Amino acid sequence: MELNISMLRKLLLMLVTVFSFTVLQAQEKAVSGTVTDANDGMGIPGVSVVVKGTTVGTTTDIDGKYMLNVDANSTLVYSFVGYKTQEILVGEQSQINVVLGVETENLSEVVVIGYGQVRKDDATGAVFSVNSDDFNQGSTSSPQDLIVGKVAGVQIVSDGGAPGSASTIRIRGGSSMTASNDPLIVIDGMPLDNRGIDGMSNVLSSLNPNDIETFTVLKDASATAIYGSRASNGVILITTKKGKAGQNLQITYDNKFSIGKIKETIDVLNADQYRALVNERALTNSSVNPDLLGNASTDWQDEIYRNASGHEHNLSVSGSYKSIPFRVSVGYTDQNGILQTSEMQRTTGTLNLNPKFFDDHLKINAGLKYMSIDNRFADKGAIGSALRFDPTKPVFNNTGIYGGYTTWLMSDGSRNVNATRNPVAQLQQRRDESDVSRYIADFQADYKLHFFPDLQASVKLGYDYSDSKGFTITDGEASWVRGTQDVIERNYTQEKKNKLLDLYLTYNKDLPSINSKIDVMAGYEWQEFWARSGGIEDLTDDTNRVDPIREPQNNLISYFGRVNYNFMDKYILTATVRRDGSSRFHEDNRWGTFPSAAFAWRMSEEEFIKNIEAISSIKVRLGYGVTGQQDISENDFPYLGVYQISDSQTRYQFGGQYYNLIRPNGYDEAIKWEETTTYNAGIDFGFFNNRINGTIDVYKRKTKDLLNRIPVPAGTNFTDLLTTNVGNLENNGFEFSINGIAINKDDLFWEVGFNLAYNKNEVTRLTNYDDPNYRGIDVGGISGVGVGNTIQKNAVGHALNTFYVYEQVYDANGKPIEGLYVDRNNDGQINSDDRYYAEDPAQDYNMGFSSYLKYKDFDFGFNGRIGIGGQIYNNVIVGGRYQEMTVNEYLTNLPTEINKSQFETAQQYSDYFLEDASFLRIDNITLGYNFTKLLKPLLGFDINARAYASVQNAFVITDYSGLDPEVNGGIDNDIYPRPRTFLFGLNLKF
Repeated sequence: MELNISMLRKLLLMLVTVFSFTVLQAQEKAVSGTVTDANDGMGIPGVSVVVKGTTVGTTTDIDGKYMLNVDANSTLVYSFVGYKTQEILVGEQSQINVVLGVETENLSEVVVIGYGQVRKDDATGAVFSVNSDDFNQGSTSSPQDLIVGKVAGVQIVSDGGAPGSASTIRIRGGSSMTASNDPLIVIDGMPLDNRGIDGMSNVLSSLNPNDIETFTVLKDASATAIYGSRASNGVILITTKKGKAGQNLQITYDNKFSIGKIKETIDVLNADQYRALVNERALTNSSVNPDLLGNASTDWQDEIYRNASGHEHNLSVSGSYKSIPFRVSVGYTDQNGILQTSEMQRTTGTLNLNPKFFDDHLKINAGLKYMSIDNRFADKGAIGSALRFDPTKPVFNNTGIYGGYTTWLMSDGSRNVNATRNPVAQLQQRRDESDVSRYIADFQADYKLHFFPDLQASVKLGYDYSDSKGFTITDGEASWVRGTQDVIERNYTQEKKNKLLDLYLTYNKDLPSINSKIDVMAGYEWQEFWARSGGIEDLTDDTNRVDPIREPQNNLISYFGRVNYNFMDKYILTATVRRDGSSRFHEDNRWGTFPSAAFAWRMSEEEFIKNIEAISSIKVRLGYGVTGQQDISENDFPYLGVYQISDSQTRYQFGGQYYNLIRPNGYDEAIKWEETTTYNAGIDFGFFNNRINGTIDVYKRKTKDLLNRIPVPAGTNFTDLLTTNVGNLENNGFEFSINGIAINKDDLFWEVGFNLAYNKNEVTRLTNYDDPNYRGIDVGGISGVGVGNTIQKNAVGHALNTFYVYEQVYDANGKPIEGLYVDRNNDGQINSDDRYYAEDPAQDYNMGFSSYLKYKDFDFGFNGRIGIGGQIYNNVIVGGRYQEMTVNEYLTNLPTEINKSQFETAQQYSDYFLEDASFLRIDNITLGYNFTKLLKPLLGFDINARAYASVQNAFVITDYSGLDPEVNGGIDNDIYPRPRTFLFGLNLKF
């Protein structure tokens, strides 16, 4: 005990000596001040303030403030990457406020991360941010369109050209097989429920793209693990625009008018070609009846498509009122689709307040977002019908029956219920409309303790509410309404709530004695997801069927923490951990722990590189982390034995009354989340004062406990195929991105960008034991050849959704020989054992490129993408076979491709229908002119005015014979065509 007390005394004496020395030094002169951005007047965190010629200095805090003890004769050097360095002699000054101007315009120095933000130079994970200056231009009714092709490793493919259509977003290829592969979306700190909202195609379309300030993509696990069980597929952080302290009132108005045109249609036989073919085939085939031909000449695709117009208006007001920064905006979008009857009207409103109180110790960020969207959905089945309906028939009949639309009849005069429907009737005799309202409210308070300013307490409240209602009405005269129990009207409602509570503490401390900085964060999160939905159907016999009310709910409770340690501003270590508990799993599997660690070395700060003038920055990153996937099923309780009430189509008739059935579902009590481990190595670089900058990343992702549907012995469960955790999957890839300012002069500015990503996945395990006879899971349903047919497999040793086909044999002229395939196992017969694994639909390489050129008041820009590799299955032409021309007393048109294949019967499993999915697409071309100089003398006040014209989806270069090589899942089956859109816009700021 005496020894310990003695040591304690010595330690206290040493600390007193050090403290006394510090006080003596401080008596020389105390200098304080604030470093702000010349563009917006906001404080800049992390600015280096150093006494010239020494290592004595400090850095600015989160508000841009600093304090330093120096000699009066000292010169202070203020520097920050991307800003012009300034040197100021101290002299008699005790307060020095500095305004730094931007050196280069291509770097966003502070990036948003989970539960905070960090200097870009201090980021240790694979994080990429795109701000509003770099967004894609043109008609962007959905937010994800703003960053298409902008981020290496992020593929965004729209589900079609309908207004407000959803998009499939994949970050590094996805990490699941049957569960969701969608990234977690976080808007202003509010994690969204990725499950859809009834009546909306795209949950993101509720956010006005004009209100978005930045997209930040977290790609590797060291960056995403702070979100734990929802981050296996990456995280996208969306930050909306806000007012700025001290900002003068600014009003912005943006107007767009667009015209969309269909680029091309599927080549099918015209009326004359079809008549000739039917008459020719009738000579040798008695089943072909030329008497069924009509006398018209109808281009059915021309009948269902139109030129689509749209207009958009956005008005925002931002500024600072009595020291309260604010931004308020309203927006209205009215967009028609190129497919008749499809349209969308959307009204949005946002309010953001971000004041500071108590000498900036308390910061408030409060936001409210409102959206009302009215949709009318067209029956996409009309697209396929337009390809197949007899072109010799007119749109309308002369009888007035069936609403006046031409309909196939049987020989006895009754309607032919098996025949192709009149595509125009499908659109005009059906109304599918919805009305959705959504509110997203968020409130965050950050309080830096007065008595302990290094410690900040934060509370975050969030509430996401949506209310949907919609109906589908079918004209009772429609030819497909044929029975007494057919549905002629369906009404539905849905209400959803997403509640959030975050509580966390952040400790920031500079430790100049050891040349270090430390940032520690720890917190708690509670989130609840609830929904309620139901519906009622009116039948042709004047009765109705009520769908049972469904009220799913699940909760997520989390504890999380992060430590950032910066040594000498060169070596940065980050460690995070999150522990999640989800109500979706049994109590034995309810909790999971998700750790990560990352290291960054700012190599450019080393002496052997620091003096190389051409090198602005080089940072090496290494990362490791574990993330989870709890979004495994639409069922909120997949571990429970649940009885399900049947829907309106599955009922039992007892006497004259129909009753719903109740049946048990199969379940796995031990089901749990999928788990992904990611290893990442990367380099961030900048040259020539960061005029050239970019990143390189390589990664490996291993997913275990992959969900798979496997057969189970009869009698052991309430299903013969059980979804359970048995699979493993690996993703390997690399990414490269580079941006450069080629020219930067007073009247001429040119910036270019390019990114490239490679990703390959492989299934490494699918069953609990090795079974050489297990060929995998059939996926990828196809149409036009009966029901239940698939063309893809998930199998060990192959990529997800690999095509599983026969190898077609061709004659000397390159014509496919019908029914003849390669005997790949050489057993002398052709059967399913001869099918082989071809390629998967995903492109091996994805590239994005952009260019922005400004000359005086003119600007010109374009951006595009390239995909190399992958295959696409042309399901559109699979049905093109002579056998289908006359079936059940009606005629079916054929694609002109039939002249090449001349197939008599279905050959749906032939690799003849697989095509190369490679492409080059120019997404957008924009030309603008800023006429501020012309207006300002006329109006007598400051105004910024720009007019522009844009072409979206300008052109595609591809060998694919179909309409578009970008198809989700790789199976092209009557996709809603993406239009070529011409847009004219006006932007005013005053």
